[in-house]
Amino acid sequence: MSEHPAASAAAHAPRAAPTAPSGRVIRVLVADDSALIRQAVRRVLDADPEITVVDTARDGLDALLKVESLQPDVVTLDVEMPRLDGLSALKLLMERFPRPVIMFSSLTAPGTEATVRALALGAVDFLCKPSVATGLSISALGDELITKVKRAARARVRRITLPPRGQGAPRSPVAPWRPPSDGLPRLGHGPGGASPERLLVIGSSTGGPRALAELTAGLPPDLPCAGVIVQHLPAGFTRSLAERLDQGCGLRVAEAQAGDVLATGRLLVAPGDYHLGLAGARVVLDQAPRRHGVRPAVDTTLEAAAASFGPAVLAVILTGMGEDGTEGARAVKAAGGRVLAEAESTCVVYGMPRAVVEAGLADEVVPLDGMAAAIVRHLALLSPAGMRRASHA
Repeated sequence: MSEHPAASAAAHAPRAAPTAPSGRVIRVLVADDSALIRQAVRRVLDADPEITVVDTARDGLDALLKVESLQPDVVTLDVEMPRLDGLSALKLLMERFPRPVIMFSSLTAPGTEATVRALALGAVDFLCKPSVATGLSISALGDELITKVKRAARARVRRITLPPRGQGAPRSPVAPWRPPSDGLPRLGHGPGGASPERLLVIGSSTGGPRALAELTAGLPPDLPCAGVIVQHLPAGFTRSLAERLDQGCGLRVAEAQAGDVLATGRLLVAPGDYHLGLAGARVVLDQAPRRHGVRPAVDTTLEAAAASFGPAVLAVILTGMGEDGTEGARAVKAAGGRVLAEAESTCVVYGMPRAVVEAGLADEVVPLDGMAAAIVRHLALLSPAGMRRASHA
């Protein structure tokens, strides 16, 4: 992938230059155990007239105390700090004083568990701290840091409590899947063991990892469909995301690979830097041009789902910036499927769902804490015949 390691979900969004919300100055708290880094970040941010650094913190505990007293709009948070590390501070921050957080550390690079953990805990974005190996300085990342701070200031964060995994029901043991000897996909031959008569496709961007954790944890393990998740993330992140979702979900979750066969009881996560399409029930990955500046794109997967599963598709559009998912939702509706959009009240960024709602494509607008139940309800309303017709076309 050609992107700098500091690329993130927000970095893939449309590149319109953001401005401070409501024209006011964005107040930022910078937390890092290095005095040099604190000074460099402060110098970069204070150079923008729409941003002011209200203070700095030398560790996680110091950051918590200063957030409570200063009430900044955005916090940049290092991961490795004495007394209280950044991830622990983030967890406490989201529980006590929820606000937009950008993780800023050498550990928050593509493929690291620290990054995915931070996003799942509620961080809205991340930036990789320059190192000797990269040959970059803080000032070289100044434009990117300023852009991320301004976008973060527009995000809305909230306290959440994850429900018990799969509503408390244990996962049934599943035998490892092996492809048929002739190499051709077969309906009903997958980890779930049952034909995928219905398909659930979930699309998300900024704020998505945390929303996905909450949503998938509430889905029952006997959900009567196959599933695909398209989250805007660069290459290297999606496998860790799938592993974390799998740990907290009653369904099986894995990063998709080319040739995977969709199966009831399993959710596949589109890999970073690849569009996920379908040939019948088989996963097809490609690196066609980006759509909306992103790859994977929700539109691509939804259009493929509508072509393969017809009226048996349920599309769910969660929090995210931009309009990715709208054209795909249009294709799903045209094929006779159904579309759910997350309500503004629970979105970190009400962009993707707003576009779907304003286009008149949403069958229901649902807060995140009610989305799992809405999925179960709407799946029951889908025709299961679409995949059968498509598979025999």
